[in-house]
Amino acid sequence: MKDLLAEVSRLHFPNPPATPEQIEAFEHSAGWRLDPDLRAFYLHCNGARLFDRTDPAFAFVPLAELRRARIVMRNDDSEDAGPASWYALCRVRDSNFILLDVSEQHDGRYPLRDGYNEAFPDPGYCPKIAKSFREFLLGALKSEERWFWLSTDD
Repeated sequence: MKDLLAEVSRLHFPNPPATPEQIEAFEHSAGWRLDPDLRAFYLHCNGARLFDRTDPAFAFVPLAELRRARIVMRNDDSEDAGPASWYALCRVRDSNFILLDVSEQHDGRYPLRDGYNEAFPDPGYCPKIAKSFREFLLGALKSEERWFWLSTDD
């Protein structure tokens, strides 16, 4: 994570870091703990915009804006509006999101999903696209502003 976070600071638009107290308050309020990748990210920068300050390809939200996807995307906190365990971690263009799925962990990391707005919350249209935040951030930084997780096959 150290090299990826250095690249965020060097070439992109990070926010000032979150404090340990802000992280603790978030975790208490949310009822789950940040995994090591997310903790490192938020201690380095409390959100960031990649590639462009005003029209970012990827806009990672600050802790204060990290909410359930069903609230962010549907303004509804009921089971009909999507799983309570999906959080809107990153805005991408066209009103879509990258979702953090806190219902499971692999090697101590949460997977990320494609938050395709038009078909949300159907898991068939919101598939897992990265095994960890680190994997997703690496792809985003190398993406040249593209949605790298989508197939380019015809």
